[in-house]
Amino acid sequence: MASSEFRAMAGRMFAQPNPSSQAMNPSANDGHRSLGAGLRAVLFWFPAVLIALSVVSAPEEQRGERVLGGAALAAAWGVAVNGLRVAAQWERGVILRLGRLQDVRGPGVLYVIPVLETVRFIDTRTLVINIPSQKVITKDNVPASIDSAVFFLVEDAPKAVNAIQDYTFAIAQFSQATLRDVIGGLSLDELLSEREGIQDAIRTAVNAQATLWGIRIESIQLQDIELPEDLKRVMSRQASAEREKRATITKAEGDREAAESLAKAAATMAANPIALNLRTLQTIDGLGASPSNTVVLFPLELSEAVNHLVTKAIPKPQDG
Repeated sequence: MASSEFRAMAGRMFAQPNPSSQAMNPSANDGHRSLGAGLRAVLFWFPAVLIALSVVSAPEEQRGERVLGGAALAAAWGVAVNGLRVAAQWERGVILRLGRLQDVRGPGVLYVIPVLETVRFIDTRTLVINIPSQKVITKDNVPASIDSAVFFLVEDAPKAVNAIQDYTFAIAQFSQATLRDVIGGLSLDELLSEREGIQDAIRTAVNAQATLWGIRIESIQLQDIELPEDLKRVMSRQASAEREKRATITKAEGDREAAESLAKAAATMAANPIALNLRTLQTIDGLGASPSNTVVLFPLELSEAVNHLVTKAIPKPQDG
């Protein structure tokens, strides 16, 4: 019987957390860590050792009385020491006395009256919780899955304890509902192009409710937007077609500008024969720079003379 109970206890201690339960109830942190355990142990065991030594050193006839007295004293001292708590710099202890809110204590060493008072530690740092992937449908009936994260902090610790049962879980659930509502009123193009505006809209809506719980929402970040695969392929083809369209237009504009420049250059050279000759010499010089080309020079004057003779030799057609 004892061995089975021991195995069950060990199973509970070393059991792995259930991912599905964490997804349903995301946690901002791993809770309060006891910082006063060492202090309580020192304050308890030092007098306890002294009491034990006094009992051992007592005469035989007084030892029984001292054992009872020492046990009672140790029990009372243990109860008194158990009220010591230590709050970290980022923690505040909300004190409840007989179920009624008393005050807020911390950081540092604080004392909680045993039996009469209880304390709940609240983390005042900026906390972050991951919002599980939410399946939403946009205004134009496109399904999408969106991952997000919420950054918030507790500004009013007593209100966070009294106004809401579990503020971390409440923020997660309210953020999920608000995300679905906001994105449900947007089209796919707005979802993909206006991420900053969507984040601000969700943060404003969630913060309006969280303020009533003593919490301030710092930001809500959309981490990933997952679309159906067939829609991704269509969007890829559309983007490729747009890029090809822009490339064709750019090439056509370049050809037009080049043609206009060539026409202006041709007009300038036709009006000035010397410029045309210089351009011809530049072209010949460019061809001669390559060793694979053979250039045969022909005097321009001779070419002009031949053209003049040919013009004179060919008779003009008679009119009529």
